[in-house]
Amino acid sequence: MVDAVIFDLDGVIVDSEPVWEEVRRAYVATHGGTWQPDSQRRLMGMSTGEWAQYLSGELGVTRTAEQVATEVVDEMTRRYAERVPLIDDADEVVRRIAARWPLGLASSSPTRLIAATLAVTGLTDSFRTTLSTEETARGKPAPDVYLAVARRLGVDPTRCAAVEDSSNGVRSAAAAGMRVVAVPHGSYPLDPDAAQLAAVTLGSVDELTPEVVERLP
Repeated sequence: MVDAVIFDLDGVIVDSEPVWEEVRRAYVATHGGTWQPDSQRRLMGMSTGEWAQYLSGELGVTRTAEQVATEVVDEMTRRYAERVPLIDDADEVVRRIAARWPLGLASSSPTRLIAATLAVTGLTDSFRTTLSTEETARGKPAPDVYLAVARRLGVDPTRCAAVEDSSNGVRSAAAAGMRVVAVPHGSYPLDPDAAQLAAVTLGSVDELTPEVVERLP
């Protein structure tokens, strides 16, 4: 039985991964770094501190990690002020699930970007609690953020369903002992090991219904 549902944000509710990739690619190019073929895949799920250090260190950006984090998030916030790229009917899906279970949000986005996104999409009140990996010791694929959200909800992690799109997100929720509903992004398919961790895989978020959650093994 499922007692709570925890959503990821990027790639599940908002189609932000392409925006993140565009912004970070441009930032790396502008500041003397070199984008690598596997950079986007590695970045998905990292906390703010982790990806800022990755850009500053491994990709050779000539800015400190603190500067990278501030400047990239400033640009993402500016983009979101113009338009939040909501996925399909994700807002209605969230409300549909919230009518049946308490919801949490476990996101790699910075706290201020989470707040801005939920405000613009009208979903702030749908979630009992939200948490950024900025506030946990480790980002995804470590289970920290999912365990913390379950604790805040007062629910055993093994009685939670998690809705994720990325390989590192699926790994994170599975490591926390949750049943994972995978909704892979068309441009970023799941790695084989992550695909095997999902209890169910959907073609799009609007396929997520209370019946799907209730039938989770």
